[in-house]
Amino acid sequence: MRKFVLNVISLLFIVGLTACKKSYDYPFQNPDLNIKERVNDLVGRLTLEEKIGQMMNNAPAIKRLGIPAYNWWNEGLHGVARSPYRVTMFPQAIGMAASFDVNAVRQMAEYTSDEGRAIFHDATRKNTPGIFRGLTYWSPNINIFRDPRWGRGQETYGEDPFLTGQIGMAYVRGIQGDNPRYLKASACAKHFAVHSGPEWNRHTFNANISNQDLWDTYLQAFRDLVIEAKVTGVMCAYNSLFGQPCCGNDLLLMDILRNQWKFDGYVTSDCGAVEDIFKTHKSQPDAASAATDAVLHGTDCECSDNGAYQALGKAVERGLITEEQIDQSVKKLFEIRFRLGMFDPDEYVPYSNIKLDVLENPAHQAQALKLAHESIVLLKNQNKLLPLDFNKLKKIAVVGPNADEESVLLANYYGYPSKVTTVLNAIRQKAAGKAEVIYEKGANLTDNYIFTSTYDDSYFSYKGEQGFWAEYYQSMKAEGHLALSRRETRLNYQWGDGEEIAPGIIARQMAAHYTTTFTAKENDEVCFYLHADDKAQLYINGERQKKLPSVQSYYLLNAKAGRQYTLKIYYVQNADNGELKLDVGKLHKSDYKQVAQRVSDADIIVFVGGLSSHLEGEQMPLKIDGFEGGDRTSLDLPAAQKDLLKQLQATGKPVVFVLLTGSAIGLEWEAANLPAILCAWYGGQAGGQAIADVLTGDYNPAGRLPVTFYKNVSQLPDFEDYAMKGRTYRYFKDVPQYAFGYGLSYTTFQYANLKITELNSTTLKVAATVTNIGDCEGDEVVQLYLSNQGRSFVTPIRSLKGFQRISLKKGEAKTVEFVLDSKELSVVDLNGHSVPMRGKILIAMGGCQPDVKSLASQRCLQTKITRPNK
Repeated sequence: MRKFVLNVISLLFIVGLTACKKSYDYPFQNPDLNIKERVNDLVGRLTLEEKIGQMMNNAPAIKRLGIPAYNWWNEGLHGVARSPYRVTMFPQAIGMAASFDVNAVRQMAEYTSDEGRAIFHDATRKNTPGIFRGLTYWSPNINIFRDPRWGRGQETYGEDPFLTGQIGMAYVRGIQGDNPRYLKASACAKHFAVHSGPEWNRHTFNANISNQDLWDTYLQAFRDLVIEAKVTGVMCAYNSLFGQPCCGNDLLLMDILRNQWKFDGYVTSDCGAVEDIFKTHKSQPDAASAATDAVLHGTDCECSDNGAYQALGKAVERGLITEEQIDQSVKKLFEIRFRLGMFDPDEYVPYSNIKLDVLENPAHQAQALKLAHESIVLLKNQNKLLPLDFNKLKKIAVVGPNADEESVLLANYYGYPSKVTTVLNAIRQKAAGKAEVIYEKGANLTDNYIFTSTYDDSYFSYKGEQGFWAEYYQSMKAEGHLALSRRETRLNYQWGDGEEIAPGIIARQMAAHYTTTFTAKENDEVCFYLHADDKAQLYINGERQKKLPSVQSYYLLNAKAGRQYTLKIYYVQNADNGELKLDVGKLHKSDYKQVAQRVSDADIIVFVGGLSSHLEGEQMPLKIDGFEGGDRTSLDLPAAQKDLLKQLQATGKPVVFVLLTGSAIGLEWEAANLPAILCAWYGGQAGGQAIADVLTGDYNPAGRLPVTFYKNVSQLPDFEDYAMKGRTYRYFKDVPQYAFGYGLSYTTFQYANLKITELNSTTLKVAATVTNIGDCEGDEVVQLYLSNQGRSFVTPIRSLKGFQRISLKKGEAKTVEFVLDSKELSVVDLNGHSVPMRGKILIAMGGCQPDVKSLASQRCLQTKITRPNK
């Protein structure tokens, strides 16, 4: 009866829709037609010029047909990035990979697409569309983090193809949803392919690798996302592969992506990559030829403000490409927009009712904390120093350059949450009413400059009134484009891309000039601290100032009491986040011995250091000791921090090192001399709270390293060598500082009853019992590794083939099972072909990779089986 009633209701709904059907001016407007019919009808109505316009990331409106403008460029790596809305920020991708929790990542992606949908709908209703407000996310980054020196490795899911594929598929499924007709949003697998640094030569680099490495390492995750998760977008990379630019590559885009994998989504270039074809790779003579090359290889959309695709009209005139060939790309792009429901009534689209109240809602904030918790890896815990009991401590010293920094937690490709909890503030909250907390920054990330703010509004005035005179230009060149002038009291801004600064002024491709008079209060050296995400210049009395050699922008002035100095700040924002802050105070060089002396009466010292996205990232104008262009030239902790740590350690007080980083650090001295080390990555808005929870035992850490922590850079091959020999745990034969998959807990797990069952000729089941034999509840990341050595070609030392994150109460036991099919029970030969494992296969199951210590403690079990050689 219930089924009959439901069928009647469905029939009435369809009849109701039919009765309400209106007539349409064009077939493409009719939501009851199939998408291909609608796309063909729409594209058939466009002029060549209109078609070419739709192949740019900033596709213009076609008013005569009612097609709104759309910008394809949006980012959602760990939350919606760069938008003018306040959003939830989850841990950086490398931190989420350390969770080894595919379900948590999928939930994160669902929440990200919820927030993105709400922003898109609100912007559409307000008629404020634009960049970073659309539904096409150019995430995830599933390049293999083959070398820890790569600055963008923080955006990836680590060094292992299997882990990357599993986490990446979870992300895609969460972003895109499971509706059979409509996409919730569109994910984009990038950068296709064989792309992982260096940053400084990415526009000219040519990768030459073996077919075995190509298919065994670099393509596995892309295959998973395209074939299994049905990702709808792919971004081609800047570099060349085998001498052919990736955005015009026969092997990658034509043979593999379209022909072998049957990919039917859209391909976008990385930003400026099509222009690279003729400007830097010089494989084509001009823009028309480069654009033709890219389109004929299936690059449907060009990301560029003034790109090569503008020359496609000339390319048609010259006979390089036909309009019909251009049509194929335009159709792919419009198919995605139709699948996103952009041209359909709200009642048809199941995601159309997502409103702005989902932004930063309690469930999303809770998920940010959950993933921040799960990402933290306990690397060392000598004599069970952790967790700390704040009730038994009188004084806690918090030291280090990352202790009270919000920006380090947000990493790169970030948006702005309403609240970010720093490590210092979280520890203070935990210790309130229990222990005294003292704080010393002690050092910057890479130097010993310490800035102390003395800011007072009375320092600054313009024409006798407090503040600054601000002039805003809706152009980066400023001249002739003055749009707004006003008095402002203080310079301290964070703008999302496209955010309205004032009526008629948005934070994108804009300039701002600020003028003020600084009145010195005393005869002393004054330091101006000018933080800006893009370009900012400080002039004093008409003279451009040079900043000190520091990652931070410090400017010194020998001031005279009562004297007035004219300050001018010239700021330019191109795109992305807009940030500008002016502070004034004193600058001194830290004396590490004195810092250590000042905290020596504390019961415990918590040092919060590491790196930040100001040091490692995408093509940065930075060249200092250990860092160049966004990449690293050393694996060591910056010397300023290590020198401070040595002085802290010399006090004799226990030092807990909380490491914030997006990549592996060589921790030789730290591992040998410090009793406790936590790797907390870039933890997102709740990163500070998560760290404090782990320090106090309110959360038991269970993260695992998604990358190998090498001892030093001498253990690595040349950065530009893309061969996998000697790289990652799969091919690295030396002893690392900390291995891939490594991580400790406050409790102890034991494995027993490893059992292998052959389900059929191509499928195995591997099972073992995991018991929590320790003193508290905790999570365990159960990992399964296979090794098939002794073949006629090189195979990995071992490869991850399965993992599960489980939770066990004290004394609880669970049987964990993995079913391995022919895909997992295979290796890649010299020709790049996947072939079945043969002969002796070593199977290991445990909370880490198998080694003498883990096998002896029964934290890991292993056994050998033999498979037929035929």
